[in-house]
Amino acid sequence: MDSTHGLYQSPLSQRYGSLEMRQNFSDIKKFTTWRLLWVNLAKAQQGLGINISDEQISEMEDNMDKIDFEFVKEDEKRTRHDVMAHVHEFASKCVKAAPIIHLGATSCFVGDNTDLIQIKDGFNILLPRLARCIDRFTKFAKKYHDMPTLGYTHFQPAQLVTVGKRACLWINDLLMDLKNFERVRNDLRFRGCKGTTGTQASFLQLFNNDEEKVKKLDELVTRYSGFDQSQIVTGQTYSRKVDVEVLGALAGLGSTIHKICSDLRLLAHMKEIEEPFEETQIGSSAMPYKRNPMRSERCCSLARHLMGVMASALNTHSVQWMERTLDDSAIRRILIPEAFITADEVLITLQNVSEGFIVYPAVIERNINQELPFMATENIILAMVKKGANRQECHEMIRQLSHEAALQVKQYGKNNDLLNRIENHRYFEPIKAELKDLIDPRSFVGRAPRQVIEFIRSEVEPAIHPYRNVMSIKASVTK
Repeated sequence: MDSTHGLYQSPLSQRYGSLEMRQNFSDIKKFTTWRLLWVNLAKAQQGLGINISDEQISEMEDNMDKIDFEFVKEDEKRTRHDVMAHVHEFASKCVKAAPIIHLGATSCFVGDNTDLIQIKDGFNILLPRLARCIDRFTKFAKKYHDMPTLGYTHFQPAQLVTVGKRACLWINDLLMDLKNFERVRNDLRFRGCKGTTGTQASFLQLFNNDEEKVKKLDELVTRYSGFDQSQIVTGQTYSRKVDVEVLGALAGLGSTIHKICSDLRLLAHMKEIEEPFEETQIGSSAMPYKRNPMRSERCCSLARHLMGVMASALNTHSVQWMERTLDDSAIRRILIPEAFITADEVLITLQNVSEGFIVYPAVIERNINQELPFMATENIILAMVKKGANRQECHEMIRQLSHEAALQVKQYGKNNDLLNRIENHRYFEPIKAELKDLIDPRSFVGRAPRQVIEFIRSEVEPAIHPYRNVMSIKASVTK
């Protein structure tokens, strides 16, 4: 039996997420970054006067991606320490550099700093995807900015909106996520070189109590590793409150996508809007006519998982006693990579959905016509009053006709014929000529069409402008 099928494998790593995101959280990326950090540390220490030769640094650089994972596995069994197992493996290949590898550092120097690099790179993968989703929904909103559709409150028919206006509700939430992602990414600070409890005592000893050199070391390693700033205060780890911010942003995206895709599933049920459905796609093994919104359902399913990571992040931060406890380690190995891979998958899928919307205007109009007569009654009353009618008499007349029409709909399954009843009733003869204009759906949508254009111009387009060079990339799903 193929070993890959004989053991449990995470569906996230097998089925979901892009190759790019999975590589970002791969063992290769993680452990070559550890080695990069050891090189950066050695370079900075050398530049500040520590006796480290160019030959030692070159030896480390030449062996950065030559990792004997079997050696590491066996050494970790013996030492019960993953970082030291990698130190030993790296040192076995870098014989000359062995004495200075990990000099003055603690395990969190490689562990936490690598996490921050992967988190930053993860946001850099997600942000263009999120911007493209916003762009596709924006195009959709523009196209249908003035198409009337039934609005719903409590999932009961309410005043009319437009198809584009409803899409702007989705865009607004995605825009909040975009700004939140950017904020969290830009706020990330490197842990840097802080030592075992964050005091930098080991580095102070290494540099003979020269505080300026210790500060400079932190600055150099931070810059070499792609960050502008490091955290001034840490414990043994960077504060797990940072993870709360990171995973909170991802969980927030989860709630947005769950809301959007729930709306799309309801619209698909009403046959007003559908997600893409390929010619050879099968909706059900038993019911060949089915056109299930499976992409939206997948998004909701994964988004539910994504929303759940927030509780673990909060719990982990809250129990970090004093300078640190190790009960953050195992959960973070799972939590951070899987949250990013999940976010990656739902954004890819949502972009694919938004690139293939199918709109059914005739169904939308039919659904409007079932409810509009009731919504138009206030306009009809006002028009009659302008012609000299008594408001209360008119109200009572329409109430009676409305109940008769409702009976036809609810008891006999017929169409709503209230307008025909009004048009054919002699009481409403004074407004018969203008009745058609009084029930024009476009007169019930308020400022919705203009709101769409104003929102897109003032808020959406400036927000996604920085991503204009990656907007042409399409999204495809294979499962």
